[in-house]
Amino acid sequence: MKEQILEASKIVLITFLFTAIIMPIMKKIAIHVGAIDVPRADEGHRHIHKKETPMLGGVGIFLGFLFGYMLFGEQSIRMNSILIGSFIIILTGIMDDIKPIRAYQKMIGHIIAACIIVFYGQITLANITAFGFSLDFGLLAPWVTILFIVACTNIINLIDGADGLSGGICSIFYLTIGIIGFYQGRGGSLVMILTFIMLGSTLGFLLHNFYPAKIFAGDCATFMGFIISIITLLEFKGPALTSFFVPLMILGIPILDTSFAIIRRLLKGQPPFQADKKHLHHQLLGMNFSQRTTVLIIYGINLLFAAASILYTIKDPVLGKIVYIIIFIIVLWFVLHTTIISDKTPTRTKKIEEKITSFKHKKKKS
Repeated sequence: MKEQILEASKIVLITFLFTAIIMPIMKKIAIHVGAIDVPRADEGHRHIHKKETPMLGGVGIFLGFLFGYMLFGEQSIRMNSILIGSFIIILTGIMDDIKPIRAYQKMIGHIIAACIIVFYGQITLANITAFGFSLDFGLLAPWVTILFIVACTNIINLIDGADGLSGGICSIFYLTIGIIGFYQGRGGSLVMILTFIMLGSTLGFLLHNFYPAKIFAGDCATFMGFIISIITLLEFKGPALTSFFVPLMILGIPILDTSFAIIRRLLKGQPPFQADKKHLHHQLLGMNFSQRTTVLIIYGINLLFAAASILYTIKDPVLGKIVYIIIFIIVLWFVLHTTIISDKTPTRTKKIEEKITSFKHKKKKS
């Protein structure tokens, strides 16, 4: 165990240093090719930064990933599929960062990358196990897997609206999976090597991306989501099976935020992936929290999900479930007191609270 921890620490440190060093170079390249994020404050855009910022930070993470693989990875069909799929994801992201392309064009690139993972790498989601229940996908397994990979690929990109947000959430995910993997004795497996390579690379990016950000991941943030989907699938297929539910719960915040966004837009009759300013970080900013504090609050909530996942997996499943329930009660309170789903929600909540207060007063008088 001690040797495995030292090896993992070495992987994280080397990839961190490499990515941290290469980020200023990526910044110059982004400026040279015109991959610049220009802030737009209109309702249709989610930008909260005030100055033009170079993108292609996601390319730097990808290069850190490649560097880590060359030093610590082993060649295999699965790994080849991951490398090819990652290249397609990054290429699609670069194209969009330099000159925005249509959503369906990006989706085509993501689907192609997912198909390579499924049909060439033979990485599929055959069934889902959670809390003792199992759902077998049978012949639908390849298509369910493609849908899952594409969803994960985009979910991190959708939440990437504040300095350090996506990088921090992904780092928490990699660290949590690493802790669970160590406990299950899989320190040298493919999934653990990928996890620690990505942890170091993402932290190297986060050094330059935390508020005030010097570089953004851009649309190449999809690469982080893509690798998260691969790690989740490999983790699920490992010799000591972790419930598929657990890795998803580590991503509780981005999954919930994306789900709320889709519901919110459908209720308004808008396309489900149309940008707006109602995401979780916008809600917190609207409560007069600073951008730094907003991101730290979201980190804290995500760490609660991560802690619950660790408890559920390696310590006490019952206690883990209790923590999950507490978190969801907090999330429900937040939903009822903000406009994250509906503009009418806070008004309705206020009326309900007024009725409850009025009822209590009447009861005391009687």
